[in-house]
Amino acid sequence: NSLTGLPIGGGKGGSNFDPKGKSDREVMAFCQSFMTELCKYIGADTDVPAGDIGTGAREIGYMFGQYKRIRGVYEGVLTGKGLSYGGSLARTEATGYGLLYLTDELLKLNGIELAGKTVAVSGAGNVAIYACEKAQQLGAKVITVSDSNGYVVDEEGIDLAAVKEIKEVKRGRIKDYLNYRPNAKYVEGAGLWQAVKVDVALPCATQNELHLEDAKQLVANGCVAVCEGANMPTTLEATQYLQENGVIFAPGKAANAGGVATSALEMSQNSERLSWTFEEVDAKLKNIMVNICHNMDDAAKRYGMEGNYVAGANIAGFEKVVDAMTAQGIV
Repeated sequence: NSLTGLPIGGGKGGSNFDPKGKSDREVMAFCQSFMTELCKYIGADTDVPAGDIGTGAREIGYMFGQYKRIRGVYEGVLTGKGLSYGGSLARTEATGYGLLYLTDELLKLNGIELAGKTVAVSGAGNVAIYACEKAQQLGAKVITVSDSNGYVVDEEGIDLAAVKEIKEVKRGRIKDYLNYRPNAKYVEGAGLWQAVKVDVALPCATQNELHLEDAKQLVANGCVAVCEGANMPTTLEATQYLQENGVIFAPGKAANAGGVATSALEMSQNSERLSWTFEEVDAKLKNIMVNICHNMDDAAKRYGMEGNYVAGANIAGFEKVVDAMTAQGIV
């Protein structure tokens, strides 16, 4: 959040409720119960939660409705809302699109074009789907998607419409992809990063999914960049190995900031009681991600660590917080 340049802080929280196999009614009951407690601690000018793993438009809607019932106010207390009650266009696409805007800019800084590159994406949720979509729009060829059961390899390029139908409409499993593209290959279990030869890897599933052995295989296969769409998907050992072997590595705190950046844009729209067009939001998102890319690149260079984007992101984010804290008086 510090890296985005937007006036918001950051925190993390969640629950141990597993929505798999639950009906809409059961999910709604849990969300309402959760918000009954959470509403005591949040507000449009206090803390504004956004969705994450397992929390999409459906869950945000249930929670927002419960907040409004209990508090009796209509305000931008959650982001990722539906368009009919204060949501922002492009919020759904934001994390995946933002990941690709930063990846594209980072590759350009290193004299590489994304167009024509082969890309591996893990996951099949919100981030992965829209990372695939933007990668394809930018001329790259995405050949993998996955879920917690296994992964799909489609050498002809992932059929995004099929993935959207499986995951967003039918809420099914990624192995169903073979019903749409019988020539694709489905493999049960992990191993995605060692199974395919790609130029760019975009881990968009969950934390600690890309391990040292995966990193070694990616390097051996000539992978030029790994950019994190999920939160901490690459283990520390894997990160270090990739960096030591010349792979461009963009940490999640920078690469997946598009989601929270667009949450801040949604908050701005709520405060102004208006809504921007998709193109307006998308343009602001792209500008934010390009700035993040250059800020972390500049910070790394200033401290003699050119090309180390983990250090660059840490430094750029830290400096912003330190400057703000110092200005406001340290306690």
